Amino acid sequence: MGRFREVTEATIEQAPSTAPEALTTLVDRFDRTAFDAPDGRARIRLGVSDDGEWDVLVHGKRAWLEQSAPQLAPDALLTADGRAWSAVASDVRGGMRAFRAGRLSVRRNLHLGIGFLAATSGATGAGRLEFGRVRTGIGYLSLLQAGTGHAVIALHGLGGTKASFLPTVAALAADYRVVAIDLPGFGDSVKPLGAAYDAPFLARSVIAAMDVLELDRAYLVGNSMGGRVALEVGFQSPDRVDRLALLCPSLAWLRERRWASFVRLLRPELGLVQVTPRGLIEGLVRRAIPGAGDGWTGAGVDEFLRAYLTPRGRAAFYAAARQIYLEEPEGPDGFWPRLATLAPESLFVWGKQDTVVPIAFARHVERALPAARHVELDCGHVPQLERPAQTHAAIRRFFEAD
Repeated sequence: MGRFREVTEATIEQAPSTAPEALTTLVDRFDRTAFDAPDGRARIRLGVSDDGEWDVLVHGKRAWLEQSAPQLAPDALLTADGRAWSAVASDVRGGMRAFRAGRLSVRRNLHLGIGFLAATSGATGAGRLEFGRVRTGIGYLSLLQAGTGHAVIALHGLGGTKASFLPTVAALAADYRVVAIDLPGFGDSVKPLGAAYDAPFLARSVIAAMDVLELDRAYLVGNSMGGRVALEVGFQSPDRVDRLALLCPSLAWLRERRWASFVRLLRPELGLVQVTPRGLIEGLVRRAIPGAGDGWTGAGVDEFLRAYLTPRGRAAFYAAARQIYLEEPEGPDGFWPRLATLAPESLFVWGKQDTVVPIAFARHVERALPAARHVELDCGHVPQLERPAQTHAAIRRFFEAD
């Protein structure tokens, strides 16, 4: 099995006596080997809705708890009431269960926030939830993984991160080793300047991660742009793919692209110098997305903003979006003729309410790839978050079918 970048066990300092017992319990069992702080340090604020706030400070090998410093912005903010925190502290699985049930809110940086829950779960066996990164030829790729068994690689959509597959990890980890990756340019992965950020480039990064993790073959699950990347892995390296589960995958446009000439002239590098006031951009995004302040949607918006508000993150986002829009549908190297040659078995999950990749695309896929399987769900563009039980049941049936 490939290894994450080597880390050392933390020395845990005792928390102040004024902190709630549940929080001190969590910090006492904090396992630095299951936690990845890209900068070597982190401030994680734990809010007890009926009793105040405390900060967990991680610095190198040390981690400790102290009264929160309101003048200092935390990297991640976890909030629950006292009863929920007690439940989290008393049950090693309680943190993720409380998060999925909405009893515990995780905002700002999910890599650090959920990573803290994983690192304080008390789990030590094989297959525990872990956050880390692997070093590839283009730089570090950030990932989370859990479970043992045959590998499943999960790939997020444009502007998303590996966190969008936390429900998938929870649903499949009992029987599979599930690895969710931040693709280059997104989340906590490297964001190389000048990279193409097209499907072939991103697919090569997935294969590179599989090499480092010593995974000869894997099932691939991809949502939106991640679905298109999964397809590209199937085109480039069919021998590395068992089956493909494609959740509302990005597909080459068939209608006229009236702005194509203009978009070809745009340079993604403009994102490096774009003036991007956080308050303005955050306000625009949250007003544009219904429910952007709550639950999974709010957490997803936080993850998008965390990358987009950096120059390299903006450049990567624009480059990837540009490639999606400009992909040629027809011709010798066009997407749809290539789709007809896809070797790995595939499942397409469509959202009946999806306005990004309309379900009408299904008939074009059926024409190009008659053997593919299809599932239609009453949801939008992110089935694993909107209809998790149905989506993951469909994926399981597909993976386990003869």
